[in-house]
Amino acid sequence: MLPQYERLDDGGSGDSTAPYGGMRRSTFRIRFSRVAAVTVLLPVVGFLFCLIWSLLYNFEQANATHCLVYNFLPSLSAAIGNYQPQRFVWQFSILLHAPARYAIAFLYKNHHLSLLSRKHRKEWAYLACILNIVELSSLVGLSLWTSSNNYEIHKFCFGAFVICSIIYMLMVVLINRLTRAEDMLMLAERKSLRYKRRLLVINVASIVCAVYFFVRHNNHCEPGIYSLFALSEYIFVYSNIGFHMTAYWDFINANMYFHWRTGIHFSAV
Repeated sequence: MLPQYERLDDGGSGDSTAPYGGMRRSTFRIRFSRVAAVTVLLPVVGFLFCLIWSLLYNFEQANATHCLVYNFLPSLSAAIGNYQPQRFVWQFSILLHAPARYAIAFLYKNHHLSLLSRKHRKEWAYLACILNIVELSSLVGLSLWTSSNNYEIHKFCFGAFVICSIIYMLMVVLINRLTRAEDMLMLAERKSLRYKRRLLVINVASIVCAVYFFVRHNNHCEPGIYSLFALSEYIFVYSNIGFHMTAYWDFINANMYFHWRTGIHFSAV
């Protein structure tokens, strides 16, 4: 069962005894499943646009490396940050999806706190939330400071994104394994947990492959190897996006509310 979240009654604004009076006065309500779908589609579509545009109009520049060998796919950094309009489209999609991602991070914190309440390990929920926020902030950072205009900041943000995202995904899988018996879960919850496990394995495998191909490219300068590094980056990014998309099943019955005074809040229905 999901926890229910209620906005505190703002004094003097009506019937304070109605359990969801504040939510009825909310100026905007939307099903969480729609929020999750739109939040995921923004970076998915944004990156696809950047990749296709780079291949069509910046193929030679985007695939160039210090080795001067043939490659057929640009690196993630080159596709999203080195050229226009790709840079604008990527930054726009990331900045537009970020507020919902921050709100969902705190929704997950409350969800994990409820799961861990009997295990006396609530600090795991707070740590997972911090990792989630740092991961998202690093994604915003590497998008705003590209490899072409500030390589050091971009490199730092990319490293923080990779490390925090993997640890966060691992913690979420462990929290669910520790606190939930799979045969007691609803169908949507079982599907969410199953996809989390698979996407975690794919995510870790892809970053291992990326490191291997990157080192091999720098040591041997073989044609096409840097493109395999780039492909590994793409898989890493999309498996990360897919992992966060599992929120669709975790909160399938939830609504998101927005009130002009209190901001974003959620309620399970």
